[in-house]
Amino acid sequence: MQQEGSSRIPWTILGNACLLGFAMFAPLFCVPPMEHILKEELLLTHAQTSLLFTAPILMLAAVAIPAGLITDRIGIRKAAGIGAIIIAVGTILRGTATNSSSLLAFTFIYGVGLGWSFPNLPKLVSTWIPRQKAGMATGIFTLGMLIGSSLALAITMPVVFPITNTIQGVFFIWGIPPAIAAILWWILVKDFPGNRIHDEPLTRAITPFRQILRDKNLWLVSIFLLLHMFFFYTWTGWAPTLMRLKGATPDLAGLITSITLWVGIPTVLLMPRLSYKLGLRKPFLWATSITLALAAWGAVHISLPMSWLLMTLIGVASITRYVTVLALPVEMIPKEAVGAASGLALSIGYIGGVIGALIGGRILDLTGNLDQSLLVLTGASIAAAGIALRLPETGPKARARSYNSS
Repeated sequence: MQQEGSSRIPWTILGNACLLGFAMFAPLFCVPPMEHILKEELLLTHAQTSLLFTAPILMLAAVAIPAGLITDRIGIRKAAGIGAIIIAVGTILRGTATNSSSLLAFTFIYGVGLGWSFPNLPKLVSTWIPRQKAGMATGIFTLGMLIGSSLALAITMPVVFPITNTIQGVFFIWGIPPAIAAILWWILVKDFPGNRIHDEPLTRAITPFRQILRDKNLWLVSIFLLLHMFFFYTWTGWAPTLMRLKGATPDLAGLITSITLWVGIPTVLLMPRLSYKLGLRKPFLWATSITLALAAWGAVHISLPMSWLLMTLIGVASITRYVTVLALPVEMIPKEAVGAASGLALSIGYIGGVIGALIGGRILDLTGNLDQSLLVLTGASIAAAGIALRLPETGPKARARSYNSS
C-alpha cells in the first residue's frame, strides 16, 4: 500500500515538503548577515544577538517531541499545516517589532511553528516513500531547506535590506514565503490513502514512544545530531562575522558564507544516491566528521581568498552528514513511531545548535575573535566521528545480510 500511494502522488507531496522546508529556514538565516546591524541598533552583545538566531532552534528542541507524538495521532497534514500557519504568523510579526524584546517574542512564536512542522517531514517520508528510498526522499525536502537558507545568507544584505533599509522590512519580506507555503500545504497536501490513525487506540501511540526511549542506537543518533548541530549553527551563525574579521565587506561576507549551503544543493541530490548504491551509511558519517574537524582547525589561519574553498569543503561535508543522519530514524524505527523518534532526535540534536551559537557569541565578546570557537568545533567533530563508528549500519547491504542470515 505504501508503494502504491507513493507511486501516485509522491512528487506533489515531496514538492510541498520542499517548499515548506524553504519557508521554514529562510527567515532563520536572514539573521547572521545582519548581526552587526542588529547589535548596533538594538544595543546588544554578540551573545545576545546570537539568541535572535537560535531562539527558533531552541523552540524546535522544546516542541519537537510533543509535535512528533501529536503527528502520530492526528496525521501529518493537520500537524504540519498548523505549524506552517504558526511559522507564517511569527515571521510576519517580526516585521512589526519595535525593540529587542518584541523581536525576540515574535521569534519565539516563529520557533514554535518550526518545531511543530519540521519533525513531520521525516514522518512524511516514512508514510509515502518506500523505506529503501528514504535517504533520497530526505534529500528532496532538505533541498528546500538549503535553498532557503543559502538564499537568505546571500541576498539579505545586498538585495533585501536596501529595499527598506530597515531590519523590520527584511523580516517582513522573509515572512512572505511561509505564508505562501502554508496556503499551498492546506490546498495540495492530502492524508495518506487508507490512513486509520484516527481510529487507533491511544495506548498504541504511547507504547512505541516508551519503546524508543529504550533504544540505545536512537540515543546515539540523537547525540551525534547534537554534535552536528553544534558545529553547523556555530559555523553558519558566525561565519559572516569570521569573514568580516578576515577583511570582507558585510555583503561579501554573507555571499561567501552562503557557499556552505549552495554546494549542499547538489550534495543532497548526489550523496543519498551514492549511499544507496554503495548500500552503506556509516562512512558518510565518520568520514565527513573527520573532514569537518580538519576544516575547522584550518579556518583559524586560512586567508580570505581561500575561504571560498573552505566554505565549499564544509558545505559538502556538513550537508552530507546531515542528510545521512536525518534518514536514520526512518530506517531504524517502525513506521508508526517515526514521528516520535524523529521528534526525540531533533529535540536533543537542535539543543546543540543553541549551545554552539551562544558559545561562539560569548567567546567573541570576551576575545574579539573566533579562534577558540573554531578549536571547539574541531573537538566536537572528532567526538562525532567516534560516535559514528559505534552506530549500527542501516544501509541496504546491512539489511540484506540480516535477511540472508535469518
